Amino acid sequence: MLSFTGIWVICAISFVDEDYQHEPEHRGQPPSKEQYLKDAWDDFIQNQLTFFTPTPVFVGIGNHEIYAPKNRDLFVAQFADWLDSPILQKQRLADNPQDHKLRPYYHWIQGGVDFIYLDNATPDQFDDDQIKWFEGVLSRASTDSQVRAVVVGMHEALPDSLAQGHSMQDTGTGTESGRHVYNGLWRFHQKTQKHVYILASHSHFYMSGIFDSDYWHAHAGPLPGWIIGTGGAMRYPLPPTASRAQEARQKVYGFLTGTVHADGSIDFSFHEVPRNAVPQGIVQRYTSEFVDYCFNQNADFK
Repeated sequence: MLSFTGIWVICAISFVDEDYQHEPEHRGQPPSKEQYLKDAWDDFIQNQLTFFTPTPVFVGIGNHEIYAPKNRDLFVAQFADWLDSPILQKQRLADNPQDHKLRPYYHWIQGGVDFIYLDNATPDQFDDDQIKWFEGVLSRASTDSQVRAVVVGMHEALPDSLAQGHSMQDTGTGTESGRHVYNGLWRFHQKTQKHVYILASHSHFYMSGIFDSDYWHAHAGPLPGWIIGTGGAMRYPLPPTASRAQEARQKVYGFLTGTVHADGSIDFSFHEVPRNAVPQGIVQRYTSEFVDYCFNQNADFK
């Protein structure tokens, strides 16, 4: 079993994060938006990323990472240590020895699996450069006998899933380029018979089998897909089409694990994080009242 962690949502940026407000140094003295924006990403690194050590972490950009005054360039600069980690740098230079440019999209091959992270944090994505890069990755994976599966992660779900709202389908560019990526993955799967799995996180609930939709049955075929947006953000209600999903959970926190088998097939499992799983040290730091708020009230079911 491979051990690493992917994190796709970092900070709210559009408003002051509740956990930041409830840190002991800020309780009773509400931080200003200016102070929060100055501290937000460093606070995330200190209070979230470091807790995974020594497990490798792969950080992915999402829409909140480009809310002003933040932007894509600032994200790449702030998280350069993760975007240029030894495994990602080695893979990037193996693909192209002259490629020294850091990007918010990347891939690496490990244990027979080509892990790909795509950047669809803004409505202009996927742009032509990223599409060209992605097609190159798939082309090499198709002829690499060591690659037995492809796992593609991104923030917004590709279009035409069972959760069409709050996805790439919200924009014309997203719909067109997202369909292009999906069709490329379908053709890759049909040609090579290698496994393909697609993960997203933008919607704050859990669903599996999201591409078992009428559109993809009619236009290609359903690939295994998940929305795993249960890492702590305000939780959303499931869409009406959730009844057609393989699994669907709302108003929960949790994470997804994958067990890779020798043939490249991967078993994904959702693990709920209940209130009693919160370490006592965290409860003491943020107060029991705030932890209760997170589990009982942090939801938007309008």
